[in-house]
Amino acid sequence: MAEPFLIGDTMTGGYGKGPDILHECTIAVDKGEIAVIVGPNGAGKSTAMKAVFGMLDVRGGQVRLDGNDITKLSPQDRVLKGMGFVPQNHNIFTTMTVEENLEMGAYIRRDDYAETMDQVYDLFPILKEKRNQHAGELSGGQRQQVAVGRALMTQPSVLMLDEPTAGVSPIVMDELFDRIIEVARTGISILMVEQNARQALEIADKGYVLVQGRNAYTGTGQELLADPEVRKSFLGG
Repeated sequence: MAEPFLIGDTMTGGYGKGPDILHECTIAVDKGEIAVIVGPNGAGKSTAMKAVFGMLDVRGGQVRLDGNDITKLSPQDRVLKGMGFVPQNHNIFTTMTVEENLEMGAYIRRDDYAETMDQVYDLFPILKEKRNQHAGELSGGQRQQVAVGRALMTQPSVLMLDEPTAGVSPIVMDELFDRIIEVARTGISILMVEQNARQALEIADKGYVLVQGRNAYTGTGQELLADPEVRKSFLGG
């Protein structure tokens, strides 16, 4: 069987000299797939994603992108390899305009990025409308669109989202998920940590339930939604 496009393979690790938070945890996503990491608070969901992005020490296991071992690469070097990461907090420049935020996303590019900017505006029409407004004046959902749009400006092959719907209304959450599906349809792999587990699994090709830094359940989104143990323990019945 072909290896997934991006895989954090049996990762064990933690931050600095601290204890291991992840224990032989495996997370993978294929081209154009949406993979979702869910689980209770403190399960290591965001830690697993940060491990894949190079933000903590992976002491065991490997991270591979398109068949290449990138375990030792810095986050900056992973961006150059095609990985985009949108953290949960402090993910936009509030004193800059929407358009300036998007331009900041193109910092690694040496070509004309106007076409990518147009694609981001097509995906998020409200950003085009507010492109000259300071990002700090936007609603929570619009700020998330700016953060995702800025990551897309690097033309990533993998887009990683840490709690993209945190603190937004259910209507805005549905809209963000619709946009995420659209991004995946362009062939970009999406790896996402999400508190709204049921809604996230509904759009997921692949789902990972973590408990205490370990894989508890793995399957398609629909398989996990249908699993009585997963439903009882993590989805409220």
